[in-house]
Amino acid sequence: MRPSPAAAGAGGDEVRFASLYEKPEKIYPRSVSGRYTRLRWATVWLTQLVFYGVPWLVWNGRQAVLFDLDVPRFFVFGLVLQPHDLVFLAALLVIAAMTLFFFTAVAGRLWCGYACPQTVYTEIFLWIERRVEGDRNARIRLDAAPWGANKLLSKGGKHLLWALVALYTGFTCVGYFVPSRELATQVASLRLTPWPTFWILFYGFATYGNAGWMREQVCKYMCPYARLQSTMIDADSLVIAYDNRRGEPRGARARNADPAALGLGSCVDCALCVQVCPTGIDIRKGLQNECIGCAACIDVCDIVMDRLGYARGLVRYATANAVTRGWSRTQMLRRLARPRILVYGALLAGTAAAFVAALALRAPVAMDVVRDRGTMARVDDDGRVENVYRVQLRSRIEQPARYLLRAEGLAGLVVDEGAELELDPGVVRPHTVRLALPAQQAAALASGAHAVTLELVEPGRTKPLVRERSTFVVPR
Repeated sequence: MRPSPAAAGAGGDEVRFASLYEKPEKIYPRSVSGRYTRLRWATVWLTQLVFYGVPWLVWNGRQAVLFDLDVPRFFVFGLVLQPHDLVFLAALLVIAAMTLFFFTAVAGRLWCGYACPQTVYTEIFLWIERRVEGDRNARIRLDAAPWGANKLLSKGGKHLLWALVALYTGFTCVGYFVPSRELATQVASLRLTPWPTFWILFYGFATYGNAGWMREQVCKYMCPYARLQSTMIDADSLVIAYDNRRGEPRGARARNADPAALGLGSCVDCALCVQVCPTGIDIRKGLQNECIGCAACIDVCDIVMDRLGYARGLVRYATANAVTRGWSRTQMLRRLARPRILVYGALLAGTAAAFVAALALRAPVAMDVVRDRGTMARVDDDGRVENVYRVQLRSRIEQPARYLLRAEGLAGLVVDEGAELELDPGVVRPHTVRLALPAQQAAALASGAHAVTLELVEPGRTKPLVRERSTFVVPR
């Protein structure tokens, strides 16, 4: 708010205020069909089948994907992860970031236009809105009409359907942390506990608000990716572009008119590309941060070109260099294999390969070895030197297992107690282990700590699963 110039009045000076906030104009995206719209809906179906379906899959008698925070243990099909394995989550986040950089450098905001949850749920909510209230013009008329039975029924039905989708989305989100079947039983019997209730409502409200009300405001003002994309793309990145050389000067004309004779370009200035845009931008003004790359403008422009008998591609996926220099598709695609892309691709491939290899080569058990701090060393009646250790095993599999412990590093060193260790599936269990060194070998060593290695092997095998270093103390 700011004061306007003071206006003199009978009672003295009067201060008036003018608001600097402009309410954003509501956007009514028009429905469109075409190859990119079909591709976008295929992505919607694919992502939602995975999202809604995975919590109901069963693997080894339990939910296939479950992040059990009470234990805590994280099940991802055959993988059993524990808090110590969060390094894999960090690696996965790095891979996701590098994937985003790579595909943005190659083809702009493909993620935003096709697979981002904000785009996916906005498409779903818009589909519901169109089915209940009609297409763009019908929705504009409905919003401008006074409140009555028809408007109340339409608006109420739309919001009811939105709420049901949002609540089921919240239920599915929670189903990744609480077993879905157990959660469904609680909901059906009205015995849902407070925390699951809170999170179902929280995620449901977020879905309802973002996809139903905020929509393009999230993409334009809240999402940082729109601001970062300009640093990731260059003149050879594949983006949605309007061909100014072909389209201008724009103007209306009869369907059978010759645009060259009229001094016009291919653009008929129908503004349909603006009407179908979910963020309300005009692609003819060039690439903008608000463009999410959904390609709705390409589909509708191709429809108009087909009706007029013009060649498609007035609005198309292209690079800035290709449009300004008139490159062919082959010339344009050849520039995609430039150093920047090759470096991003090599880093992404290397990181992904290392991640997969680390998961594949991960031992079925983890071991931690800690010396007993109460007694540094003990000499028995036969002169043998004994050290006691606390060996903690963490199971990473879903079957009970038995392991053998052996010691290396000193001649004659043996596991005197605790050589056979048993471990239940998915648990952390401590074991007390005693290492012994015969008197003759102990006498040949200097007093103090000596490096040793404890190895865990499966019965019948020689190659160790895990190895941990420790020390063996020979007393003075």
